[in-house]
Amino acid sequence: MKLVTGLTLAAILSSTAPATALGGEKSERPPESLGFVEWVVLQDTGLRLKARLDTGAKTSSLHAVNVEPFEKGDDEWVSFQVPLADHRDQEDGEGGPAPEDVTLEFERPVERTVKIKRKGAESQRRYVVRMEFCIAGSTHETEFSLTDRGKFSYPALLGRRFMSDDNILVTSAEAFLAEKECEHRTLDKLAESDHNTTPAD
Repeated sequence: MKLVTGLTLAAILSSTAPATALGGEKSERPPESLGFVEWVVLQDTGLRLKARLDTGAKTSSLHAVNVEPFEKGDDEWVSFQVPLADHRDQEDGEGGPAPEDVTLEFERPVERTVKIKRKGAESQRRYVVRMEFCIAGSTHETEFSLTDRGKFSYPALLGRRFMSDDNILVTSAEAFLAEKECEHRTLDKLAESDHNTTPAD
């Protein structure tokens, strides 16, 4: 496990389930209307983040730094970190760590890579992983490309693939329309959880 400055909350959630191919049958979920910004909770961690629902993007993306590929058996995996200081979405709780002191670490199998064309800059190759998350009280799973979104307002972006697969309608003029909430943890509860909280040297 890599140590980073401050408190490392190592959510090294090694997803051992086999990768699920996309392009299967469409979701039988009834249509659901959500705002252009909603809360999402990464499953297993209870980490709550703001996500922008973007019909202009096909693939969802998640804020990640120190993205490093590695081999696990015959498969390609990737490790990455989500530093909570980059986005002030967290509830501190009482007497717990501050966002700048907490970084979550993940490991996931690589689904694929994508090449992103950027205006005025070189194209960028990104790793894509599958992540399970909760939004509006329901659990979903979709592909996320891993990229540094520290300069953006929202740490997560949900694209058309997720919306189409799970029958989501977006109201572009309003935010936080979800009628149900997802259970999540405050920073102090995250630090108390079973995710190998380790202080840095």
